[in-house]
Amino acid sequence: MFKKILIANRGEIACRVAATARRLGVRSVAVYSDADAHSRHVRACDEAVHVGGNSPRESYLQWQRIIAAAQATGAQAIHPGYGFLSENEDFAQACADAGLVFIGPPVSAIAAMGSKSAAKALMEKAGVPLVPGYHGDDNDPAFLAARAAEIGYPVLIKASAGGGGKGMRRVDRAADFESALASCQREAQASFGNAHVLVERYVLRPRHIEIQVFGDSHGNVIHLGERDCSVQRRHQKVLEESPAPGLSVARRAELGAAAVAAARAVGYVGAGTVEFVAEELDDGDIRAYFMEMNTRLQVEHPVTEAVTGLDLVEWQLRVASGEALPLAQAEVQMHGHAIEARICAENPDANFLPATGSLQVARWPEHVSFTRSPSLARVDSGFGEGDVVSPHYDSMIAKLIVWGADRAQALARLDAALRDTHLMGLHTNVAFLRRVVGSRAFATADLDTALIEREHEALFQAPPLAAEVAAAGVAAQVLAAEALMEDADPWSRRDGWRLFGTAERPLDLELNGQPLPAALQRQHAGGLALRVGSQVWPLGLQSLGADRFDISLGADRHSLAVYARGENIAVFAGSGSALVSVVDPLAHAGDGAAEGGRLAAPMPGKVVSFLVAAGASVQRGQAVAVMEAMKMEHTLHAPRDGVVAELRYAVGDLVAEGDELLRLAPQA
Repeated sequence: MFKKILIANRGEIACRVAATARRLGVRSVAVYSDADAHSRHVRACDEAVHVGGNSPRESYLQWQRIIAAAQATGAQAIHPGYGFLSENEDFAQACADAGLVFIGPPVSAIAAMGSKSAAKALMEKAGVPLVPGYHGDDNDPAFLAARAAEIGYPVLIKASAGGGGKGMRRVDRAADFESALASCQREAQASFGNAHVLVERYVLRPRHIEIQVFGDSHGNVIHLGERDCSVQRRHQKVLEESPAPGLSVARRAELGAAAVAAARAVGYVGAGTVEFVAEELDDGDIRAYFMEMNTRLQVEHPVTEAVTGLDLVEWQLRVASGEALPLAQAEVQMHGHAIEARICAENPDANFLPATGSLQVARWPEHVSFTRSPSLARVDSGFGEGDVVSPHYDSMIAKLIVWGADRAQALARLDAALRDTHLMGLHTNVAFLRRVVGSRAFATADLDTALIEREHEALFQAPPLAAEVAAAGVAAQVLAAEALMEDADPWSRRDGWRLFGTAERPLDLELNGQPLPAALQRQHAGGLALRVGSQVWPLGLQSLGADRFDISLGADRHSLAVYARGENIAVFAGSGSALVSVVDPLAHAGDGAAEGGRLAAPMPGKVVSFLVAAGASVQRGQAVAVMEAMKMEHTLHAPRDGVVAELRYAVGDLVAEGDELLRLAPQA
């Protein structure tokens, strides 16, 4: 076993690898960028080395600096995590040339499977069924457009060297092919340094099923079961589970055998994933096509660990150090059901725009760090309370993993764990994930990659937390802050107590951007009441400790967690959550009305292109600009009809959230 390894990554996966290394008595070295100088993964390792500026190109993709850091610190091996350099054959070869062990597959396997096009050609020769498409080298736009027409729309354009949904677009008609291709190639070049793409038929109602494989240097290759990763947005996974619901024993064995054969074909060593796109046939069976092989550990590996009880990072370290696989295929046992939810800094109600900012509150359900538990969740995260989510990297804050004896129990535990996940300071998808988990389609395992689109009404138009419950949470926080739950003589109180009548304290609030007129009343005869609008509820409350309250509104009782940060108060209840703003009328006096002709950046990022020029006439909703943030492209649309009066930034400029990109003048 190694004595010291360097982890060439950041965030939760770097923390994850460091935790296993520590358990095995292996020292770890972190690398970090300017933006990550105080990040959690730096503190999780025994040593840390600075490798460059904020962006991945300036830091985590600078493999010469990373190798130099490993040599300088005496590390014997480098674990690449996933993303960044994990599937870069040049980096793997450079590690070998420097006398360092690359904790991953051989360079030849990365080369064979690192290109989606080359991998598909290899699988085609091996007789593995492929989705109809073009997987060759010619990337001339006119040629690819002709191939798309032959395949038949809808088609999928996909970055050949990539993964994670980057450089991928569904195209439904020929008129949109050229612009989609250009966008894919830009995104692929930015994310992977390779703009090459392939084009294939878009499988309608596809399921995404993948097999975890493991090989060693002694010729052993096995699989550790499958995962269903069908629930996606923008081709990026949202929920993953193991085993895949509805997969027959025969089909499971068939896919496992195919994955092992694929790994053997390239002499695979280490952890890898063979991915299939599957479609349901008329008779209810499933037909699967080889999609790609990821020559690395996957983000969703914890669900496999949960059902097998194995530590896959430990297996990686043992195999890389020359040991044989700890188990043979017949010894692998799977128990129960596991589901993982990816918690991201993004706004689902704004087309999943990424969000940045400080995690003012980060409270997790009772959890364990690794081992399977019959009652506790597992949280893998690279962030803690007070940490900043920057625009330079992926939007994922944490992974929340639960295990149950069966899928129904796992679903119930995931909902409970999400309910007890309290994040404040920036938009997150936690409430959205609860709605997905509770949706009819997911609960009944009616799965495909368009589930979120199919269930749009239920997922995006859910009723918010009741206004009176949100106001009650604010009232509880106000009372706690003034220590009114403690006995005090009437002459020292600050609550407006009076000898006769009712004291009413107005609460100037906003809920979801709308005024929420409310008031806290203290009755002369004793007791509290809450007025929201014209309705009044008797109010009872009891403090359950820091930020926790048991509240009654009339006959209804609610257990609330309430966090106040500045003008904002976050209220979390079993039925949902709300962010309430306390309005100070004087603080914003003199603010003018927002200009209707402004197009402001919805998040920090880089201007990729303007799709219109100064002087052009545009219509409301027309695509006018493209931004890149958190390694994804986002198209921005005109807020109203008008004429482009001014472009206020140039292509390539970095902009902050709220910066005015262009200004529209009224049409003459």
